[in-house]
Amino acid sequence: MARRQGSHSDITGPRVRAAALRLFARHGYAAVSMRQIAGEVGLGAGALYLYTPDKQTLLFSLMHDHMQELLEKLPAAAPDQDPRARLEAFARFHIRFHLDRPDLVFIAYMELRNLTPENFAVIEAMRRRYEARLEEILCAGELAGEFRIRDVKLTTMALIAMLTGVNTWFREGGRLDREGVEAIYRDLVLKAVGAE
Repeated sequence: MARRQGSHSDITGPRVRAAALRLFARHGYAAVSMRQIAGEVGLGAGALYLYTPDKQTLLFSLMHDHMQELLEKLPAAAPDQDPRARLEAFARFHIRFHLDRPDLVFIAYMELRNLTPENFAVIEAMRRRYEARLEEILCAGELAGEFRIRDVKLTTMALIAMLTGVNTWFREGGRLDREGVEAIYRDLVLKAVGAE
C-alpha cells in the first residue's frame, strides 16, 4: 500500500511510536494489534509496515531508546565526591527522569516478558549498566564507612524498585509536589543504607 498523500516518515514514524506507546501502556503489548496502532495514527493496516517491520520491533525500539536516554542523561560518576552526595544525586535523578516518562517506565518494567530472547538480552544489559552505577555508589559508601549494607546487590535492586515505584502513585497537583517527594525519598534512601 502506498504512503498516504501528505504523509512523511519523519512525522508519521514518530506518530506510530507514540501511538504504540500509548496503546501498550493502556492495554498491554499482547492485547494491542498492528491494526489498532495503524488506526490510532490514521493509517491503513498495510501502510503501517512502511514504518516498522512488526510489533516486536516497536516494543524493542521504545524500550531501547528509553534505556539509551536514561544512560546518556545519568550524571557522570565523580569518584572523588562523597558517596552520600552521589547517592542523593542518583535518587533525585531517578525520580525526575522517570516521573516525566510514566508510559515508558511502565512498558520498560511490565513488558520485558514480551521481548524475544535476543531483544531481552540487549535491554537487560542496558539495565545492568544503570544498576551498576548505583551499586558502585553503594560499594564506595560502604568502603568509606558511611553506609551499612548487608547485601549490596539486593540493596541496589530494592532502592531502584522503591524509586521507580513513585510512578505508580504520584500525580501532579497532589498533596506533595515533586520536590517534596524527592526530599522524602532522599531520606528513605539514606536510611535504607544506614546513612541517616
